[in-house]
Amino acid sequence: KKKVEKMKYVFFIFFMNLLPQYAGKSLRRDDGYSKTFEDIRKEIAGYTDIAKAIIDLAVHGKAQNRSYERLAVFADTIGPRLSGSKNLDAAIKYMFSALQEDGLENVHLEPVKVPHWERGEEFAMMLEPRNHSIAILGLGSSVATPPEGITAEVIVVASFDELHKRAQEAKGKIVVYNEPFISYGETVRYRSQGAVEAARVGAVASLIRSIASFSIHSPHTGWQNYHPNVPRIPTACISVEDAEMMSRMSSRGTKIIVHLKMGAKTYPDSPSSNTVAEIVGSKYPEQV
Repeated sequence: KKKVEKMKYVFFIFFMNLLPQYAGKSLRRDDGYSKTFEDIRKEIAGYTDIAKAIIDLAVHGKAQNRSYERLAVFADTIGPRLSGSKNLDAAIKYMFSALQEDGLENVHLEPVKVPHWERGEEFAMMLEPRNHSIAILGLGSSVATPPEGITAEVIVVASFDELHKRAQEAKGKIVVYNEPFISYGETVRYRSQGAVEAARVGAVASLIRSIASFSIHSPHTGWQNYHPNVPRIPTACISVEDAEMMSRMSSRGTKIIVHLKMGAKTYPDSPSSNTVAEIVGSKYPEQV
């Protein structure tokens, strides 16, 4: 019952998010097609029985737990599938076969070029006030450190505002962001923009507290973006625990020295594929 209620709640939230945008307006798919909000409401209401049948199949019927089991097999068998990697190629082949076996129609691959970045070997070590191995994962598209690595003092900040106010202190240092987690959507800007903002004030590298509400000393990575007119500096994520620890040290006035070494490399875009499949409609088979 809780699963059904949760699915209904998710659908309700999605539907309610539509209301402010479309209430009282016509929804146009193209120049020759227009629907009022009332039309949309009636159309959605007409699918109540079908939606209930799908929910019952997934929650109580023969498809119970099937999605979870399939995801587990896929994740266990393929593992992480970074853009341009051999694991991604394996994932594409796996899903292509799975879609065919499930009887979907027009299963095919479309050639596409994708970014190819490899993390390489990497590690971080706190040297002062004590030796401590810092768990890190390079952020996507990060540049490498020099072969000998970077050894520098750390400045810990909780926000971009604090970084800008302490810009003079940050020059030549490694910026550690110990930003509080508010929500993934809001807090993730420290991952996507953290290296750029640190580089603007002359930092030599940046480390961000993983964008996660919960941690078991586990770095949580993802893609980040450089800006054309800002120097590119190495950047990685660290665990919530290590970010909090360095923040506590810093608040006591303790000097923190970190040695960072990253072997990241960006290669030319790699050939890959979009995996496409269809469920052709019974009433309007000619429509997509």
